[in-house]
This record gives sequence, structure tokens and C-alpha cells, in this order.
Amino acid sequence: MSILIKKGKVIDPASGCEEVLDILIEGECIKKIDENIKSPNAKLIDAEGKVVIPGLVDMHTHLRQPGREDEETIRTGSLAAAKGGFTTICCMPNTNPPVDTPAVVNYIYREAKKWGVVEVLPVGAITVGRKGERLSEMGRLKKAGVVGFSDDGSWVVDSHLMRRAFEYTKMLNVPVISHCEDHSLSKGGVMNEGYYSTLLGLPGIPAEAEEIAVFRDLTLLKLTNCKLHIAHISTRGAVELVKKAKKDNLKVTSEVTPHHLTLSDEAVKSFDTNTKVNPPLRDKSDIQALKIGLKEGIIDVIATDHAPHAQQEKELGYPDAPCGIIGLETALSLVIKELVEPGVLTFKDAVAKLTINPSRILGIDRGEIKEGGMANLAIVDLSRVWEVKEEDFFSLSKNSPFIGWNLPAKVELTIFKGKLVYSEELERMRKL
Repeated sequence: MSILIKKGKVIDPASGCEEVLDILIEGECIKKIDENIKSPNAKLIDAEGKVVIPGLVDMHTHLRQPGREDEETIRTGSLAAAKGGFTTICCMPNTNPPVDTPAVVNYIYREAKKWGVVEVLPVGAITVGRKGERLSEMGRLKKAGVVGFSDDGSWVVDSHLMRRAFEYTKMLNVPVISHCEDHSLSKGGVMNEGYYSTLLGLPGIPAEAEEIAVFRDLTLLKLTNCKLHIAHISTRGAVELVKKAKKDNLKVTSEVTPHHLTLSDEAVKSFDTNTKVNPPLRDKSDIQALKIGLKEGIIDVIATDHAPHAQQEKELGYPDAPCGIIGLETALSLVIKELVEPGVLTFKDAVAKLTINPSRILGIDRGEIKEGGMANLAIVDLSRVWEVKEEDFFSLSKNSPFIGWNLPAKVELTIFKGKLVYSEELERMRKL
């Protein structure tokens, strides 16, 4: 099947392209990018007045399958991804069972091939059972197809064990994605430690719980020279530590989530458990530091940390409710609202942090628009404003603090491997 996208403004950070061009897709690949392409037999898509960007790449997604299919499945998570403009998502290993054996990796690939509408790439567990006691069989997991290693949700406390993990991943040429949290400091906390935790009488999590862990991992990085990626960075001090490490030419990268750029700990005043995330929402000075970090290139990636939870669990009291929110369907719009519209980043630079940057960190050939490359694209109307409605989420869970918000920019169409996987017409058909 051939598809011809006409007159869209192609924004490709990898090549620097920002031009109104046509794109001809044949099969799974981009055949031609040029002006005034003619292909009489191709399905025509009019993108005039819209932008055409590479399919987004999320380094940090929780799909809950296997183990918690009541919260999310590979099917529903991939549908949510497509609606948000994502064509590649990396699923974290904190499932049940965890992604610590080739059998679980094979299961995820098999289910993704059968039910997924976008690319699903597993991240393997650093330690067996994510218990932090002994290393998983990293070589076998890499051979099975994991693109990185993480014990996300847990920090590997044992420095000797983490050093060995760094050494193995260096040989395997894949990143360690580290959830930096000293649990001895964060234990019992439910929000950021500061003015609002005192005001609300809720136990706090100090910024130092993250910063101590980041410092330890950067010290081990200096010792091993592997590829270290700091997940969901949230504090001013952590940004400064990464900045110094980059100046010292260490191989460190980092990510930030849209919700940590949008909401501060003041939002917890509502006691809405959809504001309970890990790491917690920080204060406004931290948000400012995160935005400066993105602008200066200290923070390389914007990742969703899409974390679905069952409604009955999020309806518990604030101290008992689980941490996490869904983010695949709102990420791009929040990035535009918080970074592009205020002038923190250009649209092209923001797209880079959602496409080519995560692709390069993971070592995958994704996140760009090029002739001969995979036809993974999203068409976005930057002029549209849309309301976030609970009933419109494709995700199986609805735990979002942004319900009722009006957000800029609407993904109108997503193409994965030359196939239309999301459009508003398909969404309407789904609701019938």
C-alpha cells in the first residue's frame, strides 16, 4: 500500500529539515521526500497547515502486562501511544513476573506482535526479581531483545552489584536506566518535603533522596565508563550533578517527564491522588531548573513515565494510593504548553527530545524522517485546542491530573511502518 502525504511542514530534528514537503510511503518505508510528488495510486493525506514529525519514542512506559492486565495491556497501552503520536515505546520491567528472563522478553514481543499497534521494546531488569540481590542474566536478556536495563521503581542499593551491572552493560553496549531514590530517606514519604508537606501534614520526601542516589551512580559511572541514563530527574540538585558530569565527559544522559514540568507540589493541596507520583512533584524552583536543564542540553529526553493504576486503588487516601499517572496521550501537548509556547524550546528542539535523542541513547534506528527509513510519522495540528476527557482515553486506566484541561496541539494521525494506526476517524469508529 502506498500513502502520499501532501504539503505538510516536515520537522525532522535529525536532519534539521523544516520545510513544506510531500512524503511518499511505499510498504513500511519512506520512498521519497520532495516537493510536488505525484503518485496516482497512493492514498492521499492532505497535511496542509499541519506539521509532520517523526513518530515519537518513549523511553519510559509501564504497560503492566504481564500481571496487572486490569490496569493496562500491551494492546491498550499501544493504542494510547498511537493516539499520542508515539510509534515506539519501551516497557519497564516492573511487571509480574518481572522482565528478568528471556521467556518474559519473548512473551512481550509475541504479545506486541499479536496485539500491539506500535513498536514495543522491553527493558530488562538489572537484578533478579528487581530485588537488588543478584544480577539478572544480562547477556541472555540482551540476546532476547532488551534495549536497556533498569530496576525502575527500585534503586540498586548495593554499590558493588551496581558496579558489576555497569561493567556488563558496557560490554553489551546498552544503557542502564537508573531510578535514583535512596529509600532510606524516602521511606514513608508521599510528597515533596517542603512548605506544602508541612502545611498539609503529609510526610515528605526530601530532594536529597534523589540527589544522593544520582551522586552514587555518577561516581560508579566514572569508575566504569558505561552508558548511564538517569530516569525521571526531578530536582535542581540532580540537574547540577548531571551538568557537572557532562562537563567531565561522562557518558550520562537524563530524562524528565511532562508532569514534572507542569505541576508543582502545590497541586497536592487538592489531595487528588492523581498528583501522587514517584519522584514526587517538586517545588517551582525545581521546575525552573528542569526547564533550564532542557534548554541547555543537560536533560536530553522527555519521557512519559506512563503509569496506569486501577481506579479503586487511586481512590484510597493519599498516603495509601499508589504513585503514578498516565501520560502517553497528553505528553506532546503538555510539552508544547510548558516549553514551546513560553519559548523555553523551539518546536524542533522539543521534538528532538521526544524522537532522535531517545533513539540514539537506545541505539535504535528510529526518530527521524529519511528516505529509505521506516515510515513512522505523526501529523499534528498545532493550531487546535482540545479538552482532556476521561472517556476519551485509550488507556485502560484513567489516572490523569489533567482531566478537564484545555491543551494545545492535536495529534490527528499516526503512521507506524507505513500503516495508519491512529486517526480521528478511527477513534470515532472505535466509539461506535
